[in-house]
Amino acid sequence: MRQILFTLLLFLISHTTIAQMILLEHPPKHYVCYRTSGEMTVDGKLDEKEWSLVDWTDSFVDIEGDKQPLPYNTTKVKMLWDDNYLYIAAQLEEPHLWATYTERESVIFHENNFEVFIDPNGDTHNYYEYEVNALGTEWDLMMTKPYRYNGLPINAWDIAGLKAGIDLQGTLNDPSDVDSGWTVELALPWKTIKESATRGAGPFAGNQWRINFSRVQWRRDIVDGKYIKTINPETGKSYPEHNWVWSPQHVIDMHKPEYWGILQLSGSDAGKGSENYVKDPDFETKVVLRELFDLQHQYKRKHNKFAQTIDELGFIDLHFRVKQQRKVVHGI
Repeated sequence: MRQILFTLLLFLISHTTIAQMILLEHPPKHYVCYRTSGEMTVDGKLDEKEWSLVDWTDSFVDIEGDKQPLPYNTTKVKMLWDDNYLYIAAQLEEPHLWATYTERESVIFHENNFEVFIDPNGDTHNYYEYEVNALGTEWDLMMTKPYRYNGLPINAWDIAGLKAGIDLQGTLNDPSDVDSGWTVELALPWKTIKESATRGAGPFAGNQWRINFSRVQWRRDIVDGKYIKTINPETGKSYPEHNWVWSPQHVIDMHKPEYWGILQLSGSDAGKGSENYVKDPDFETKVVLRELFDLQHQYKRKHNKFAQTIDELGFIDLHFRVKQQRKVVHGI
């Protein structure tokens, strides 16, 4: 029955734009997160034994995926968990460490930063964003839903109990030398980040949450011994920032949680066995339903109401298509 539903839904939108359908060809990345039983000191140094026992993610790619060149600086992440925290470690290669924002809740992505996005139950609503720069300046917020659905950012929300550590492999804001990079280490308390999760959603072994990571990187020049953003001579403004991510969004928009990667919590301790990722059997059907959901909202933005029929959404020859699909599925 699941396969029949998916096939019919896919047939309905096969001729439309494929905004989210790209996920069927390029599914989100996934990471199996193992437990840690040792005490973790969150200082950015990653010198606990447990960190050495788990793998890094793939190196980050451009937010648009293979439509753009690979990033010129490497970024990667690894994760652990215990009953109290989700631990995240990020290594960012960077020859020129730069950060000036010092006030909490600043718009940190106007300079280089590292970002975490978490959707506990994968419903694309009430999700979290966390940003930090090389000075350790933080910005965290909750989104009621994505901006394209008129979501509101709740800047007053904080990740209560968060622990964060930054380690610099070089000198900050000093163009006279070449640096190696910087490391971010985070401990996000489950007590706080599970607030918007479905009741009974964990954390527990087998739990799957949606998560993604982004690195904002600006082109810079050195002027009078200081870093400044590189100016595009054609526009007189700075070049747009690079957005490098773990799991591609395929568009320049981090606020599409359905594109984020998948975090699977393992019941095994780090270094003691391995666990396979378990794919959601309804993943494809959810992708297609999400596409229909988006088409409805596009229709509403244009007509100030939702469509009442499939034909209003632009589906052509629906009756013929369904009849043909019935022949494929049922042989009639």
